[in-house]
Amino acid sequence: MAKERIVIDPITRIEGHLRIELEADGGRIGNAWACATQFRGIERVLQGRDPRDAWAFAQRICGVCTGVHAIASVRTVEDAIKCKIPPCAELIRSLVSGMATLQDHVMHFYHLHALDWVDVMSALKADPAATSRLAASLSPWPNNSATWYREVQKRVADSAGGGLGIFAGGYWGHPAYRLPPEANLMALAHYLEALSWQREVIRLHTIFAGKNPHPNYLVGGMACSINLDNQIAINQVRLDEIAGMIDQARRFVLEVYYPDMLAIASFYPEYAAIGVSSPTLIATGESAYSCSGAPAGGVFPAGVLLDGNYGAAHPFEHKRIAEFISSAWYSQPEGDRQGLHPWQGRTEPHYTGPTPPFKELSDHPKYTWCKAPRYDGRAVQVGPNARILLALAQGHAETAQLAGEGLGKLKAGVEALNSTLGRTYCRALESVLLARRMDQWFAQLNDRIRSGDVATFNPELWEPANWPRQAQGMGFMEAARGTLSHWVEIENGRISRYQAVVPSTWNSSGRDPGGQMGPFEQALAGDGTHPLSDPKRPIEVLRTIHSFDPCESCAVHMVVPGGGGVEVKVQ
Repeated sequence: MAKERIVIDPITRIEGHLRIELEADGGRIGNAWACATQFRGIERVLQGRDPRDAWAFAQRICGVCTGVHAIASVRTVEDAIKCKIPPCAELIRSLVSGMATLQDHVMHFYHLHALDWVDVMSALKADPAATSRLAASLSPWPNNSATWYREVQKRVADSAGGGLGIFAGGYWGHPAYRLPPEANLMALAHYLEALSWQREVIRLHTIFAGKNPHPNYLVGGMACSINLDNQIAINQVRLDEIAGMIDQARRFVLEVYYPDMLAIASFYPEYAAIGVSSPTLIATGESAYSCSGAPAGGVFPAGVLLDGNYGAAHPFEHKRIAEFISSAWYSQPEGDRQGLHPWQGRTEPHYTGPTPPFKELSDHPKYTWCKAPRYDGRAVQVGPNARILLALAQGHAETAQLAGEGLGKLKAGVEALNSTLGRTYCRALESVLLARRMDQWFAQLNDRIRSGDVATFNPELWEPANWPRQAQGMGFMEAARGTLSHWVEIENGRISRYQAVVPSTWNSSGRDPGGQMGPFEQALAGDGTHPLSDPKRPIEVLRTIHSFDPCESCAVHMVVPGGGGVEVKVQ
């Protein structure tokens, strides 16, 4: 039987532009290529600029992953000039990035990933009273009335005449959907509630950092002042507002997101063994933890899990990172087969692919704008599952207790966290842990304010005259999607080199010179067992790719002119 060639372009419900090319045979995927089809080159834009302004440009890498790039950027500059920031500024950064991560995880689950598991049209057949009883059995969330679910059902039904509005284009009725109508209606209602929830809780950014998206940061601290007696500073009224937002975020995570995740996952247990990807995983500290210099970690230290041994954490060494361009449209004097550490890296675009329109990219040696980072020669998976697995390997009691309860309900072992279902579950689990940490960070900030410590900025090294003539810096950040690092070289007060190695570069990388697949590719075709029942409605592929929460804008930092909507081709 001839192998089918399948192209999914673009992958929707992600940030940026991603094309997946596949070979399938007998309902199984035999080969896969992840093709990032967008180039932006923010690293080149930053060359020659004032390092104090780098964060403002760097966070324009993406419209979703904004603040994390700003933090990584200010951290790498602070590392280069050896600037220490006040404790209050560090706590504010953690609160801002922590809320961004909570918002990101919730939005990913409901607005980017849920429709891979939830059949919207089936929800129209649900009994609202039965849906209310189901929801009440899972959580004390107040919006569990039959009246509310009937209203949601009507709102969705009213839009059906126009093709379901924001729900148009789904694979409704696909046999891979498993949820009963009542579970579909419950999840759909929470999808709509999450839209309002995320808009409210992210206002924390506007108080601490001026605006959202693209909140404001500052080399040396944060661009906000604390004065309980001043109406335009962070005062008691603002602190009370923030306390309410943190409580609102925690309650939604505990009473809606986490219960929904466990309930939906219970209908898809086979996905705990589908989408298994790279057995080497990296995390550089707790969620929302940022650091300048080599990462040390917060609640648990930075580390690496090698070759599927999830019980032994190895020290993380940044010198083992190298980026390859053997499958990416770049050039470098060292040649395509030479991997470069980020401090030696370049971003020199050199497109050698076919002239659009084209049928395939994977029949060329180079097929993506995404470089291929490797750690000690290994393809690496990063993300919430890497953080959770590393915390478990290091004996973090709180993580172990919560993960044990969740995996017990799912009837799965720790190895299931490296799977399509595992990556999705780890986001929800991490959100519970992070919601608790937000309370702790906020309490620590209030304690400092009450003791009279209100400094948010260290001015000692603001002026370039106080910097060394030449300096190197690196800044790490555990972003929602995984390990993020920025790397800078400064000469005479200006940026001479800038590189960003981001989570989706690790995860969506193409082949390296040895032919080793990147994590997206491994998850789809690593063992030849990934299902694909209907090539024209590839819902199984979307489930696995969405489980990584791709951000291709970050991954490569031109859209084909005249590009249209979703295109799925079977060749």
